[in-house]
This record gives sequence, C-alpha cells and structure tokens, in this order.
Amino acid sequence: MGLATAVHTLFAAIWVGGMFFAYVCLRPTLAGIDAKTRTTLWAQVLHRFFGYVFLSAALLLGTGLHLIRKLGGMAAVGPHVHIMLTLGLVMMALALHVYFAPLKRLKLAVLAGDVPEAGRRVGQIRLFVGINLLLGLAVIAIASGGRYFFAGA
Repeated sequence: MGLATAVHTLFAAIWVGGMFFAYVCLRPTLAGIDAKTRTTLWAQVLHRFFGYVFLSAALLLGTGLHLIRKLGGMAAVGPHVHIMLTLGLVMMALALHVYFAPLKRLKLAVLAGDVPEAGRRVGQIRLFVGINLLLGLAVIAIASGGRYFFAGA
C-alpha cells in the first residue's frame, strides 16, 4: 500500500501543480505577448501537459481503486474517499473534454493562422482548467483532511 499511496500522491501533485502553474503563473505572464505567439505557445504547452495529465489520471484511478480494494472496498472507506473518487472522475471527464474538443480546435486554429478563433479556444480552455484546478485543490484538501473532517460521521 505504501508504493500505491506514494504514486497516487505524486501524480496528484503533478496534475494539480501543473494546472496551478499554468493558471496562476504562466497565464498572467503571457498576457503581454502578441496573440499569435501566445496562442501558439499555449497549444504547444497544453499538448505536452496533457501527456502528463493522462498518465496522472490513469495512475490516480488505478492506484486509488487498488487502495480502496485493499481497505475493504467502497463500503469500508470513509465518505471522504467517495467524494475524492467522484471529484476525480469529474476532473478526468473535464480533462478529456478539453483535450478532444477545445484543445483540438485550438491546434487547428493555430495551424490555420486563425488567431481570433485560437484566442477563443484558449479562453474556453482557461475556464475548464480553472474549474479543474478548484476541484483538484478541493480533492487534495479532502484527501489530506477528510478522515478528520468526517470523524463524527
């Protein structure tokens, strides 16, 4: 269980930390760059980042289900684990949506040189990443403090 817990925690940090960096640090820094360069850069950064997102999602789901099984199944774990799993699945669904819809359209717009469309897609991705970042931070809080939050439940 120790290795599964370590892998689970590390890949949660990679995914949520990557979103935090992109949203809080990179996004404001790129605001002063011309739109064509900015949208091209976002397309490249996000393409690379999503490789880690998918690896993280697969490992988080796999290790999470393994840990739940080792602890006796869903009936044996606390409500914080149920919440963590549910929010994690929502985050994965949002990531899949971003990758297969707005990010795909961003890449096509960048290739076509359609800067206004690329900018719209970056804005759309920013919204979903912001939502996923908030969900990820909530999951981390619930995962780390949940057994204490729900101690009386």
